[in-house]
Amino acid sequence: MARHFQQSDFWVQFKCAHGWRHITHNDVSVLVRTFRAGPFSVSLAYIPMAPAPDFRVRTPTAGKDLAYIKQLAYFTEEIRFLLPKRTLCARYDLPLDFATVAERDGYNASVGDMAAVSRTDIRKSRVDVQPPDSVLLDITRSEEELLAAMKSKWRYNVRYAQKHGVTVRAVTADSPGFARDLDSFYALYQTTAARDGIGIHPLGYYRDLLERGAASGGTANVTLYVASHEGDDLAAIITLCAGEEAVYLYGCSGNEKRNLMPNYLVQWTAICDAKRFGCTVYDFYGIPPTDDPAHPMHGLYLFKTGWGGAEVHRPGSYDIPLSRWYALYAACERARAFWHKRVMKRLRGR
Repeated sequence: MARHFQQSDFWVQFKCAHGWRHITHNDVSVLVRTFRAGPFSVSLAYIPMAPAPDFRVRTPTAGKDLAYIKQLAYFTEEIRFLLPKRTLCARYDLPLDFATVAERDGYNASVGDMAAVSRTDIRKSRVDVQPPDSVLLDITRSEEELLAAMKSKWRYNVRYAQKHGVTVRAVTADSPGFARDLDSFYALYQTTAARDGIGIHPLGYYRDLLERGAASGGTANVTLYVASHEGDDLAAIITLCAGEEAVYLYGCSGNEKRNLMPNYLVQWTAICDAKRFGCTVYDFYGIPPTDDPAHPMHGLYLFKTGWGGAEVHRPGSYDIPLSRWYALYAACERARAFWHKRVMKRLRGR
């Protein structure tokens, strides 16, 4: 079973350059974040997409599910002595794939019973670290087959952008003009953040990601794609190709010339390059769970599902508490999430 990119040495080292440190146990990377307030400090242990069970694509077997919950409890006890003294919890993003929301929700509903049977204090986190819903596109098919499998409007939009003079340049940290292109990407990202009410990292975060990709010796191809028309940069994305996995990490667009469909051509260019890099799957990485027109990110759902990929729904984040301070921390997380997702978005919408 291939390691998820979040368990790769490349990604772990990148995250450690931005506030995390890590330990390794049984070939699983555990990221540790410490929060300080004067002399007082607490830590969070985060295990993304691991430990992996022996049924990544699940079959609904109660015995296997229960064994996996026990596996998480055993792993937590094994790493406990390696963690800082005041670690609040071990937080897991479970690498279990479900084809439908109903199957995923059924699994989440059953965890409480399995926790009771196994005497494991495991709880669903109110805040998911990674987006639990995504679209995976099989790119082992030919470009012609990929074009035929996408929605006809998507295929039309790709060709429309090409026909009307939109071009896409692939940029790495070794490319001439890298600093200029990175600044252009960030300006577009700031526009997108203001338009959609999302948070973004400082510019240096994306620069470091691309520079580390260029220095990785080919183990991780990190590429910035910029779509432009007559000198105007219109849209951009950053992708990561590692092993057989390609991931669409970040995307943004401006407010000008949106009618030229630059988002479609920039995405198609990245998909074709991922094939040439030898990847077998392209992960669109993050969608709303259902086709709900009332969801504030419904447009993102439509865009990412139109390429012909398969939806995947994961359980999200689960916590195994390790400290009496965990309940207070969880309450603070819920309050923060409510403030940003409800209050701030309503204020921006006014």
